[in-house]
Amino acid sequence: MEFAFVPVKDARGAILAHGVRAGAQRFRKGRVLSQGDLDAIAAGEIETLAVARLGADDIPEDIAAARIGERCAGQSVRIGAAFTGRVNLYAASDGVFTVDADAIAAVNGIDEAITLATLAPYARVAKGQMVATIKIIPFAAPRAAVERVEALLASPPVAVHPFAAKSVALISTALPDTKPALLDKNRSALDDRLTPLGSAIAFEKRVAHETDALAAAIAEAAGCDPILIFGASAITDRRDVIPAAIEAAGGAVVHFGMPVDPGNLLLMGRLGEKTVIGLPSCARSPKLNGFDFVLWRVLAGLPAGRAELAAMGVGGLLTEIPTRPQPRDEPAPPRLPRVAAIVLAAGLSSRMGSNKLLAEVGGKPMVRHVVEAAKASAAESVIVVTGNNADAIRKAVGPGKILFTENRDFSKGLSTSLRSGLSTLPADCDGALILLGDMPGVSAGLIDRLIAAFDPGEDRAICVATRHGKRGNPVLWARRFFPEMAALEGDVGARGLIGQYPELVCEVEAGDDAPLTDIDTPEALAAYRAKVPDGVA
Repeated sequence: MEFAFVPVKDARGAILAHGVRAGAQRFRKGRVLSQGDLDAIAAGEIETLAVARLGADDIPEDIAAARIGERCAGQSVRIGAAFTGRVNLYAASDGVFTVDADAIAAVNGIDEAITLATLAPYARVAKGQMVATIKIIPFAAPRAAVERVEALLASPPVAVHPFAAKSVALISTALPDTKPALLDKNRSALDDRLTPLGSAIAFEKRVAHETDALAAAIAEAAGCDPILIFGASAITDRRDVIPAAIEAAGGAVVHFGMPVDPGNLLLMGRLGEKTVIGLPSCARSPKLNGFDFVLWRVLAGLPAGRAELAAMGVGGLLTEIPTRPQPRDEPAPPRLPRVAAIVLAAGLSSRMGSNKLLAEVGGKPMVRHVVEAAKASAAESVIVVTGNNADAIRKAVGPGKILFTENRDFSKGLSTSLRSGLSTLPADCDGALILLGDMPGVSAGLIDRLIAAFDPGEDRAICVATRHGKRGNPVLWARRFFPEMAALEGDVGARGLIGQYPELVCEVEAGDDAPLTDIDTPEALAAYRAKVPDGVA
């Protein structure tokens, strides 16, 4: 890769190494400069630019990051689209994150252009949470380095192990002076832990703190897994009541004690194939403790035996760390943006003579191509706005998890459909991607790249699909713009707002003409059909 300062006129096709502003326009670092860009920059009286040009043995940053991301993602991990040399990996389910630390270290030692960062091993993760990120530091990575990474990662080093819904047994022991409120607290504390993980208490029994009574209860609970035991007093020895009862019930003690504080006095046992856990008293607290580490693994089907408990000592000092607040106070971890796709499919098709969205393209109704692209993308939900021929549009869209909303004022223009779609958005969405039903060439890949680019915190709050610098559709809007979008009137969409916020616009190159290709007339439809074989949009 070559970096140089060159005259503006000589920078066509080069990568902009440092962002510049020319009049009202802002050109971001990493942009591949077109002739139109250079004309605008020259008009701003800028004479030279810092640019980069790739060599024959360089792999462009997005391609390099995507290739490495493909090799990294294992079970229940979703790969985000590449943008500015970064690919994020996300949990595809709630579960426990695992990582091959040696493989990650080896990847990061291959070339300084390639970096790979992950969460800590055995972290609890939520669906959509970011678990790893690949970043190419310059604008390209050496081909030899990328190929070495691919050879090294023969098996994916990153995985999420989903929580399984389990029927859990709770047995509490009591001494003569044990207050019922304490036993109630045992139940509520476990309910609060299990419910978010998709499991529930199916068996509960309260017995005297005696070996025989507890052994009988353990045997009775043998249909559940795991079996959790809250003792009236802490376990102090392998011959104490809880371990003795496990053995009397026909089970075995696997390990007593763990190098996590709080949580030292946890006991792991087995009853046949079932897990039995003698709980430390800190398990009654809502704060993070050693029992959480064990519970997560058990519900995710991961080993939690002697070796695994011994390894928890590194990072096991939890008593004074600031990441042990009440669960409700924990900051939200980085995650995939919650984006809803709104497909506008209510129009009159006045220039077509009939409803163009029902016309077949590539063997399917035109609108179905758009909806299927949205469904296959990283968008969390898909909303279809109907109006003209509403029933026929619903049928043409096809099956799947889609939310329909009917715009009865569709004859009053595009703004009414936009308003109808916005009013149907989920309350927790971060942004809305506006798709037009007459643009069948838009792909799930393009939608994913728009979502990957979307980052309002980094001033990428309006992400626009482009082709050779010309803006088209779709457009992804941050939530902050919804009130202004809903206030529009007449036969206009939200594109007029883009010019009001140039600092917040991010252009995403599509790589084809899909963002600029809408079908409004019979002639345009015939021309598009001629280019598209059956079954392909």
